[in-house]
Amino acid sequence: MDTVSHTTKSGKTVAWYKCLSSLSNTLSQNRVYLHVTNKRLLLPLFIIALFTYDRTRAVALSVLSDAFFQVAAFVYASLALYYIATLRISAEAIGNYMKMHPVHEVGLSALLGALPGCGGAIIVVTQYTRGVTSFGAVVAVLTSTMGDAAFLLLAQAPLDALTVMAVSVTAGAMTGLVVNKFHNYRATVTNSMHQHSRNGDKSKATSLRAISLSKMFWTIVGLPSLAIALGLAFQLPVHSYLSISESTLTLIGAALCISSLGLWSLCGSGSGYASITKEDVIPPPPKWQEKAALDTQFVLAWVVLAFLMFELSVVWFGLDIAGLLQLMGPGLVGLAIVIGLLPGCGPQILVTSLYLNGAVPFSAQLGNAISNDGDALFPAIALSPKAALIATVYSAIPAFLVGYGYWYLFE
Repeated sequence: MDTVSHTTKSGKTVAWYKCLSSLSNTLSQNRVYLHVTNKRLLLPLFIIALFTYDRTRAVALSVLSDAFFQVAAFVYASLALYYIATLRISAEAIGNYMKMHPVHEVGLSALLGALPGCGGAIIVVTQYTRGVTSFGAVVAVLTSTMGDAAFLLLAQAPLDALTVMAVSVTAGAMTGLVVNKFHNYRATVTNSMHQHSRNGDKSKATSLRAISLSKMFWTIVGLPSLAIALGLAFQLPVHSYLSISESTLTLIGAALCISSLGLWSLCGSGSGYASITKEDVIPPPPKWQEKAALDTQFVLAWVVLAFLMFELSVVWFGLDIAGLLQLMGPGLVGLAIVIGLLPGCGPQILVTSLYLNGAVPFSAQLGNAISNDGDALFPAIALSPKAALIATVYSAIPAFLVGYGYWYLFE
């Protein structure tokens, strides 16, 4: 840990300050434009507002530090390993295999959906719109995918994540086979793809610069943050190793977190629902460092939102969200499933955060994971709205069966 401290205080510190300085300049240069159009900025601005009140300052600092060291550091590490491992996977090769082996396409689609993130699901949806795969394959992949919420669950509860993935793959494959037998729907593809993602030149320039800064930020803080996070996970006196106080370590974590949230707010247009609930970089960044950084910041933003919802409900209203949700009984499972029907990974990360905090049961997590279509639903809606709607309805059926089945049998 001394090595980590020494490294952080050496030459990398200069680059770190340059990164923050550049971010600050970007914010100031674009403050009028961003104020009008970028809704992502509402989260970091809200957090800054919390710092101005004595009653909420300590809560905000604690939430930001915990979210960064307990979640973001592990998510970035798992994302980096995952993207490095999948660098050589070709979407075209997968599509060609499905075309040559139609018997295997439903099972392969379910497995692709189980991969963390939405890449596998987007591949299958895209191949369907090209007439390569069947509708059952689309239903299978949307049923089995958990989107970016899988990274959060893997980082915090790996055994639960593997269980959810296994159940989702099974449910997805079975549902896909049934759909192919009784309703192998063929969509009429439109040409509206990506029309919603057109932004002005100023927004695009800001986004590209923020993506570059995000890559630099996580390259600098990734390993030191992971070392600190591991020490905290094993309940070691990390602050003593770094020769600082616990409060200083909390401030460092909060500063890193708010910096990451600021970068997240600048990496997308923030002009609509899709931009807030998913990463809307078109095309996706080619380097794994950028992919890992952007996805980590996206997950972190929604985790911070969930943590703040928990803590501020107590501070402001004296509410116990976990207790209130538990009072819903089996209705909570249905609520989690309905949230899963929303496009994008953001709401699903919120549900997973609630599960990890003990606010929702495992049955609700299972139901949400199966009904969750992730970011793959956006291209499906753009290319064939009717097919997207039908596939979403079909994926909800096993979600209700599995979610409520687990509730009544085991909870």
